[in-house]
Amino acid sequence: MGALNVSPESFHAGSIHTGSDDLLAAALAMVDAGAALIDLGARSTAPYGSSSVSAEDERERLARAVDVLAAKVPVPISADTARPGPARAALDAGARVINDISGLRDPEVAALIRERRAGAILMAFPHEAPSRLSPVASVKTLLQESLERARGAGIPDEQVVLDPGIGFFRGERVAWDEWDTAVLAGLAELEALGRPLCVGVSRKSFLGAIIGRPMTEDRLAGSLAATAVAVWNGASLIRTHDVAETLDAVRIAERIRRAGGTL
Repeated sequence: MGALNVSPESFHAGSIHTGSDDLLAAALAMVDAGAALIDLGARSTAPYGSSSVSAEDERERLARAVDVLAAKVPVPISADTARPGPARAALDAGARVINDISGLRDPEVAALIRERRAGAILMAFPHEAPSRLSPVASVKTLLQESLERARGAGIPDEQVVLDPGIGFFRGERVAWDEWDTAVLAGLAELEALGRPLCVGVSRKSFLGAIIGRPMTEDRLAGSLAATAVAVWNGASLIRTHDVAETLDAVRIAERIRRAGGTL
């Protein structure tokens, strides 16, 4: 899942493509490198940031970007938004998936996904108060709540993918890098929810904390290591800024996982 942004405030500058020609070229390059899905973001949702992009600005950015790609990119387009206005505009422009970091907390977004029969990637988004549960148990509870909201809205399970929210748990009782590594180590426990898992580790700050790389452009090797672990532990979809390199890591991890116990 190739991640592209039309939001100048996004945390990784290498993912930002605000010009139409540049955006299309980047998307086509990702598809050529092996991306099965392109995820478009029009507002930074980094939990340590202070993005103040209005819903109207996000709607305009997202609609334009999806319109540029939908007819020319031979894979589905996912819209990374939790707001109903931008989600509707993206689907009108040709997006087929809504990637909702809030875990479907807005009923209007849920109704829209049901009406349009769109795919849904639902993330575990933390509550305001720190969790008293372990990282894996907390994420599992949040994902179960998202899945129940989807079911309550009439969205079939087969349209839903779940995301454990790597990088979003900043106010917990443990440091964010400890939280994220615990969740990656325990991904297999989330398989009990019965839906595929989408994991996004690409160039995130927990990697920088572990390997001492404050700049996102220096975190590719760490991203690939974390990706391999995520796939080994059961991830079905990987969201990345670096498709070609990540696909290599995915293929190696899958091959070794399949080989386990077969000889």
